[in-house]
Amino acid sequence: MKRAARQRVFLLCAVLALLALAGWQLQRDASRENGNLTALDPASIRHVSLTLPGAATLHYEKRRDGHWWRTDGTPNRVADDDRLNDLTDIAAAHVLSWRPLGDFDPAKIGLSPPRAVLDLDGQSLAFGVSAVTGPQRYVQVGQRIALVSLRYMPHSPEIKTTELH
Repeated sequence: MKRAARQRVFLLCAVLALLALAGWQLQRDASRENGNLTALDPASIRHVSLTLPGAATLHYEKRRDGHWWRTDGTPNRVADDDRLNDLTDIAAAHVLSWRPLGDFDPAKIGLSPPRAVLDLDGQSLAFGVSAVTGPQRYVQVGQRIALVSLRYMPHSPEIKTTELH
């Protein structure tokens, strides 16, 4: 076998080894996938309730016209549907890790009482404090605790925001 042919065979073997290694890594990553916070589709959520400390619970409903309405007292249309859509998007938040509720003392992770309780079509999500290990927040979903990115902490849609241009 000539020198050039040996080099091509060696190069081909190296490429095949790298492809096999990449495939193994992708399979390993997929097997460790933690999924989403809930099985709900954010676009199909029709009822949202948000409870924040020191404030009355806010109740919202998505009507047939596709707009969100506040249903506390006299129903009125929400001025910014995107703020409510941000809350429903929390249902599909990527979970960094899951642990059983029994592994934690709820008071130590801010779940007794929770920092916020978000109810999406009857699925209750209780938000605790930020984790000391990084920009993550504890969220109780049933009998499990999830760690999610801080950006998924719910905020009141009633708070006015300023857009930077």
